[in-house]
Amino acid sequence: MRKLMTGKVKEVYAVDDDTLEFAYTDHISVFDKIIPSMVPHKGETLCRTAKYWFNILSENGISNHYLSEPARDRMDVKRVRVIRDYSEIDRETADYLIPLEIICRHYVAGSLMDRVRTGEITAEQLGFPEGHEVRYGEKLPRPFVEATTKLEATDRNLTDAEAKEMAGLTDAEYDEIVDTTLRIDEIIAEEAAKRGLIHCDGKKEYGYDKQRKLMVVDTFGTLDEDRWWDAEEYARGNIVELSKEFVRQYYRETGYHKALCDAREKGLPEPDIPALPQDVIDRTSKLYVDMYERITGERFRTPTFVGTPQRGPGLRTPSEAYPAND
Repeated sequence: MRKLMTGKVKEVYAVDDDTLEFAYTDHISVFDKIIPSMVPHKGETLCRTAKYWFNILSENGISNHYLSEPARDRMDVKRVRVIRDYSEIDRETADYLIPLEIICRHYVAGSLMDRVRTGEITAEQLGFPEGHEVRYGEKLPRPFVEATTKLEATDRNLTDAEAKEMAGLTDAEYDEIVDTTLRIDEIIAEEAAKRGLIHCDGKKEYGYDKQRKLMVVDTFGTLDEDRWWDAEEYARGNIVELSKEFVRQYYRETGYHKALCDAREKGLPEPDIPALPQDVIDRTSKLYVDMYERITGERFRTPTFVGTPQRGPGLRTPSEAYPAND
């Protein structure tokens, strides 16, 4: 096999002209930064969780690129072209990665709350009545779907018109992508509810095959792409983060996230992201293993975690609840 690229969390190899192999690593990234720390078992849990969801898509007649799992941390998939020059994509192009990430949100959380606070997004745009005070953690009246760039160094939000132009899509084709995303999220929410989980939001990626038929690609439904909350705690008015948001929160509380945003806003060199302390690595690894088992209902293997996790300064652990409207 020939190595084609190294991404943030996986390596991509060419098996043949029609097949790629994804090798999932134990790297972890946040804010488009690769953290200089390895999280044991992360790659395997991501690969096996993605395989679980792709099999469910196939059972529901939703086309996707998954072929087989040659190893616990590897996945063979259908190959499509990656076209980085958007001018080479039009409505006749086939066999290509659609250069968009489709974000679907069902609750107010993460960067969506930040954008509400700055006035970038209004309550009315989210489906709330005029004058409604948007609160962190509340369920949206309707799913909020938007597109971001896929092939750029830092993801940026796009209008629907910009997304269609960039990706060479007709109105009907873009609607098909949105409808497919909503259908997948309905399946995820139904499965998650059986296991006491809330699927808060997530991203999907798509490609066209050689006949320009839509298929789901890359990875979804994992702790990297999606946000998960504990349903029982949510019913009590608390949110327990059960996703990579736990790691993002660590960097917010240390001040790194603010420094990074300030540098990006001012066009200054971006600060290097510090490594995670060992106790956070241990808890993150355990979270990925525990959530693999909870999402899929399948047993992992018994991992050994080094040391006794201790709470760092100002850090909320995944097992601690905090008010949903905080």
